[in-house]
Amino acid sequence: MDWFGSAITAVLGTLLLSGVVSRPLQLDFSVSRRLAAGAVAFGAAVPIMEAITPAAVAATATATATATAIPAPFPLLWYVLLGGMLATLLAMVLLVLAEVLVPSGSLPGPVALVRSLPGRRSRARRFAAITRILLRRGLAAYVFTRQRPDLATPEGRTRLARSVRAALEDAGVSFVKLGQILATRPDLLPPEFVDELTHLQSRARPVPWSAVETVIRTELGADPATVFSRIDPEPLATASIAQVHTATLLDGGDVVLKVQRPGIAPVVADDMEILARLARRLERRASWAARLGVVALVDGFAASLREELDFRMERRNLAAVDPGPAAVVRTPAVYAQHSTARLLVLERIHGRPVTEAPPQLRPRFAHALLEALLTQIMVGGRFHADPHPGNILYTDTPDGAGQLVWLDLGSVGVLDAGLRASLVRLLVAVDGGDASDVRDVLLEIADAPDALDERRLDRDLGRFLARFTASGGGTDPAVFVDLVRILADHGVTAPPELAAVFRAIGTLDGTLTALDPGFDLVAEARRYATTRLTTGTDPDDLRRRLTTEAVLLLPMLRRLPHRVDRIVGALEAGTLTVRVAPRAGHLARPAAGVVGQLVTSALAAATGLMAALLLTAPTGPEVGPGLALNGLLGYLLLMVAAVLGLRALVRSYRT
Repeated sequence: MDWFGSAITAVLGTLLLSGVVSRPLQLDFSVSRRLAAGAVAFGAAVPIMEAITPAAVAATATATATATAIPAPFPLLWYVLLGGMLATLLAMVLLVLAEVLVPSGSLPGPVALVRSLPGRRSRARRFAAITRILLRRGLAAYVFTRQRPDLATPEGRTRLARSVRAALEDAGVSFVKLGQILATRPDLLPPEFVDELTHLQSRARPVPWSAVETVIRTELGADPATVFSRIDPEPLATASIAQVHTATLLDGGDVVLKVQRPGIAPVVADDMEILARLARRLERRASWAARLGVVALVDGFAASLREELDFRMERRNLAAVDPGPAAVVRTPAVYAQHSTARLLVLERIHGRPVTEAPPQLRPRFAHALLEALLTQIMVGGRFHADPHPGNILYTDTPDGAGQLVWLDLGSVGVLDAGLRASLVRLLVAVDGGDASDVRDVLLEIADAPDALDERRLDRDLGRFLARFTASGGGTDPAVFVDLVRILADHGVTAPPELAAVFRAIGTLDGTLTALDPGFDLVAEARRYATTRLTTGTDPDDLRRRLTTEAVLLLPMLRRLPHRVDRIVGALEAGTLTVRVAPRAGHLARPAAGVVGQLVTSALAAATGLMAALLLTAPTGPEVGPGLALNGLLGYLLLMVAAVLGLRALVRSYRT
């Protein structure tokens, strides 16, 4: 049973030393690292003790222990203590080196590593596939090296943009969606890339009916025959995320089934993980990526794509989005009792693309669509983000007036109340033609740098407004893209919601032009915004607002005279002072951390100097053969200096 006792001793020693090694550093290390350090200290202690203990002391201790059957004499204790200290210090050094080379949290723990192996294999295969696409499209040099041969000329940027678009289409749904989002950000990409990415198309092959039927059966939790009398196995439409089939309910109602493509969610999850890692690496290494907030951009895109994968969000959007004038525009009915996260059952609309509406109805439909979208943007805050002609159907009605139906509300933009009000003011300011008014509204919406040159921005906005109002005919909605580019040139970051609004308006303009070639979207939008702003001047509504504001301001107005009197009195007495308190955690905690690091480093240096002086001093009283008191104290102080130095080092690396 000697091996059992040795094993118990080793385990207990390792557990004890794991706490002894990590406690002086006053930092949290993982359990695995603490146990490894404890094992190193336990394993190194005896060899170090044997190496530093003089032979005479060891022989004397052995002889005394054999003769008297009592513990070893006192001098041996100092060598045991010194050996234990050296073993502990060795373990501390290795622990700190591990923290410096591989910081805590940079690698998963053993349990998490085992659990993540399937996902890691999947991401590795996906990354390999993306790398092959980059090689095939000639983009690997741009990703893995610093070569940028084609970015200097417009022709080179155009060729590169075509390669990027082809690579995104080959990479699949996540990257196609990302490209479509980037196409709305002229403040991030050159015009050649924006123009090319607007033509992105996701090519999706039909999923076999057997796989689609399995998804339907799983989501319904029953045989599809218990809900539908017929389902057409041939898809009505295929897309990168879903496939659409026509069906008939048991009561005879015609519906369409939007079924999520099997296996698409894990692929999207892997793509999002790859994009997030690339974004974090870019933001650490490239100043332009940090300035543009690449990580935040990818996080927002990932959240949007996850919502699009959850068909319950589209169901809520269909209920929340205001379709527009009820007699002209509507949304399809939803069969909520049969819909789930991967299956959406909608009323089947028997109609034609809006561009095939009767000619006499098209001008009316153009005005109704623009009013509907602007109402969604400026009143409801939820708007159709992709209103191209394929997502708007025309249906006949008994009275011959016809009706339009919004389709595919899986992609919806969301605006808060403040941004909606600012958009209305922006359109009114643009209509007024005053550059300073436009600048004030834009700076309410966007994030401006501290060193913004407002005078130069006003000049650029003035030239923009001159071009905007110079044409006597219709105005191109692309002027809004020019406005975003002006902001980017001045380092002003436009919020992604604003880019989404401009993209939706630009997409709708193509639909409106197809309906009515003479339709002036910008003029109608300016007129709508002006009308919307003046509707708030109704006397009753204005009276209610003034009453609310007065109630909120009354307590402050009561205190105002007393505060003014105190300020004037302090000015007269010459005792006026201004105190600026840093935000909690903004300056106080970092300053305290720096001071703590400096104090710890100074103590480590002072203690180390004292240890060096003691170790080099003339020999003092001996505590054992070959071991002077000065040397023992020097080693003890050296241990303290090493612990303080290691603590400062590992804290600085963690920071």
